[in-house]
Amino acid sequence: MPKYRPSLPIEDCYGSVGELTYYHRNGACFYKKRPRPAFPGTMRQMEQQSVHLRAIAAWQQLEPDVQKRWNSIAPAVIVHRPPFDGTTHMSGYNLFVSAYHGFARLGDEHAPEPMPWREFPPFSVSGVESVSVREGTLHLRLRCFVDDGEEDARLRLMIRLQLAAPGGGRNPGRMRTYLAAASCSAGDQVAAFDIPDYVRRWGLDLPAYTVHFRAMLLNEISGYRNIYQEGSFSLTL
Repeated sequence: MPKYRPSLPIEDCYGSVGELTYYHRNGACFYKKRPRPAFPGTMRQMEQQSVHLRAIAAWQQLEPDVQKRWNSIAPAVIVHRPPFDGTTHMSGYNLFVSAYHGFARLGDEHAPEPMPWREFPPFSVSGVESVSVREGTLHLRLRCFVDDGEEDARLRLMIRLQLAAPGGGRNPGRMRTYLAAASCSAGDQVAAFDIPDYVRRWGLDLPAYTVHFRAMLLNEISGYRNIYQEGSFSLTL
């Protein structure tokens, strides 16, 4: 793909403008022609679009004073998109929509209340504790660690996951999102994930896989989430 050459007054780009989409890879900015698929999307994608449209409508229905409170909170948030150098900030609108999606992911879709941003504790996902298959559902238990955080915070590990053939590469478009079965506690622990119909979802029926993932923590009280960590591991059934 063509590489973007910075020039004043525009030093960097991210997102879509006109017929071009700008993206980052290995610290460099590239661009490509914006896709215009004829297929409207899968049922899951259409459901997510419906959630997003409801989030936008909910923001538009807020009183101006409430929108101002969201705008006052947002500058403290660490943004989820590059560059991660502290020069960019999230808007109140984006923070509201993100929290709305967070609650929808938890099965509690509603308009969130503006809550002060609190830093998430350090965390990591280190590998597979156990794996089994029952009635077409992959039951995956992952070893993870969560450092001490706020006492009143309830955190849930959320993971975007892709199953690939052994040695297969990462494809973010093939990742699907799953929530751990229970909230996290501080320290070493095991997070359980159920992945139904996994063979059809990735079109692979194999005895072993390469698993690519992006993991993040979701605050069950505020709907906020932190910047994801990514990694890969091998999985043998």
